[in-house]
Amino acid sequence: MKILKLLPAFICSLFVLQATAQTEVPKGFSTGKVVLPDNTVVTGFIKDNIRKDASVVMLTDGKEKKYNGGDIASAVVGETNYNCMKGDFFKVVCNGELTFLQKASNASSKPTQIGNEVFFLSGTEGKPGDYFIYENKNQQLKLVSKKTLSTVVANSFGTYAPAIEKAKAAQNDIAQLKDAVDTYNSRVEK
Repeated sequence: MKILKLLPAFICSLFVLQATAQTEVPKGFSTGKVVLPDNTVVTGFIKDNIRKDASVVMLTDGKEKKYNGGDIASAVVGETNYNCMKGDFFKVVCNGELTFLQKASNASSKPTQIGNEVFFLSGTEGKPGDYFIYENKNQQLKLVSKKTLSTVVANSFGTYAPAIEKAKAAQNDIAQLKDAVDTYNSRVEK
């Protein structure tokens, strides 16, 4: 009699254990997704190999698949968003009409196979850690350095004085340019 009372409780506990085991994040992975060039979204668990070899590994339905930066349009690793261009990953610092990015990988001279042909990606200019402004309207990526700051600011912000003033404060720390980009993106007249 006791066995008949314990059997349903045992079976229920097995279901609960199985359900919790399926939602645990495997070691080395975090929750994430990739967006393919055709806007197909693949969600699952993601391993960040961005700095190592400009790629991520998706674990979906128990199967691992590696995506290089040239294979995808964007990725989300945990809480961090990345845009991909010319094989490189760029961390999205702020987004809008202008997107402020920080380069996170170096895909230059990385071999890529398309069919039987092997090509070497040129990647993008700059090195990991460098900042960029991406103009979504023109699809133009601009490297921001102390040397190019004034030119990039003039070309990106036009005559919008509040953003230009904030950009002047970024002379010593390019990361502060985020405030200027946010100001520009939040302007009323667009």
